[in-house]
Amino acid sequence: MVRTQAFGSLGDCIGGGAMSWIRPVANGLRTDHPVPGLPFINDERLPLDNPDAIERTGRNQGEGLWGRTDPLPGGGWVAFTTEPKNRAYAWAVHQHPTYGRTVLLILDEDMSYLHHDWMFGRNGFLYRHGGYWWDGTAWHRPGQVMDRAYEGYDARPVKDAATVTAADLLDRPGEPGNARIAKIADFTAPKEPLPRWRDHLALWAASRRPGSLPLDRCVIDLRAPELEPAHLVDRAGLAQIAGLALDDLPHPEYGRRSLPVPQTETAEGPRWSQPVARYWAEQHHRAHGPQTLLSGTTTFGTEQPLGLVTDHNRLTKIISDSLKDADSRPQKRGPGRGKTGDEESAAELAWWPAVALSDRTNGLIPVAALRTTLVEAVVGGLAEDVERAGKKDRTGVSLGDIRRDVVRLLDWYILRQPDRTPVLFGEICLLARVRLGLEPRDVGDLLRRSLHLDSELDGETVDALLDLALPPSARRAEDC
Repeated sequence: MVRTQAFGSLGDCIGGGAMSWIRPVANGLRTDHPVPGLPFINDERLPLDNPDAIERTGRNQGEGLWGRTDPLPGGGWVAFTTEPKNRAYAWAVHQHPTYGRTVLLILDEDMSYLHHDWMFGRNGFLYRHGGYWWDGTAWHRPGQVMDRAYEGYDARPVKDAATVTAADLLDRPGEPGNARIAKIADFTAPKEPLPRWRDHLALWAASRRPGSLPLDRCVIDLRAPELEPAHLVDRAGLAQIAGLALDDLPHPEYGRRSLPVPQTETAEGPRWSQPVARYWAEQHHRAHGPQTLLSGTTTFGTEQPLGLVTDHNRLTKIISDSLKDADSRPQKRGPGRGKTGDEESAAELAWWPAVALSDRTNGLIPVAALRTTLVEAVVGGLAEDVERAGKKDRTGVSLGDIRRDVVRLLDWYILRQPDRTPVLFGEICLLARVRLGLEPRDVGDLLRRSLHLDSELDGETVDALLDLALPPSARRAEDC
């Protein structure tokens, strides 16, 4: 989701998740990992060794002020506070037990979003180039492909990634005399990256205190072949990679939140790395592919889920036959009524009953409740297999086929709610992993085998559907 845009260049936005876009506006002077292009702000008033004190700086200190701190699961902590002297902004601090601290100034409205990313995003703590993220050991591409078996995005490392440190950049010394440290009280976020930023980095380095993280461990940036300007693609390239017409991409002005976060912004428009474009295309097809695959044409010439089309056609026939029966009786026969009119009337009469059968909000069948029941039925069958095996090592469990009646209901559901199929399969894989310790790929194999055995869909369609709808972790390497 596009939340903030402070610079024309989109190289360094926070958030590794799909569509996440939180723009930092400045570096704190005592950060260990400066974001390129951003100014440095005097953060001496910020009690960086006391997260509770950072929280108290803003929390319950007046209208429009807030603060928060939380321990990180692996050690360290995060802390946030509105800046009392300039309430449009907030301080965000990430303290890592090994990799030091990150001190950023962000828009106050972005505080909760960054808190979520750092605490629960499972996408590292340093972000560069439109969501490329670093977790202390490796760089990964922006998370876009959802793996519902793990309730997060599939983490995919960057090929031939090189980490750029402050020591690397200061091999060619800057001129600290040409830079300055900003003050928070009168700070306004610049609209463009600072020119001659190496001078500002040199001033930051000269301001480092004894005991600070060495410059060769202060991470500044990422370099990789896929991020070279010549390898980036524009909207036309994104559409080509996704196999879409250019006009089918979200509108460049109003639909940007539906596109991946760009790696950079040029005068001609956004540019993306080719892997990011491929992952966006993969997620796009995962989201829209099942509905396209399992769609049919109604008698009105519109595309609808196959199950709805089937229900409508069946109801049309039932009503049409009843109308013919009525017409066959002499007292009911009226002038001008013929077969074509009967069929058209039947189609009209049958449409809304067919819709009502699978409407997920107020239909004749409680579709949401059916989905929950299907999940529990499949997972319950898996639990029986695990209990029967009686082993702690779940890799040795033999999974029996899903019962035929359950497969029939799976068919009914996915034919009428094809767009919800990835959620259905993802929840099954998630619960099987969390509750029973089963590997998602084994559950994916079971779903594939059972649908091939008992689904009314043909084998080719089953394979295509599972390729689109199974979480990445539930697919074998040979299927990818």
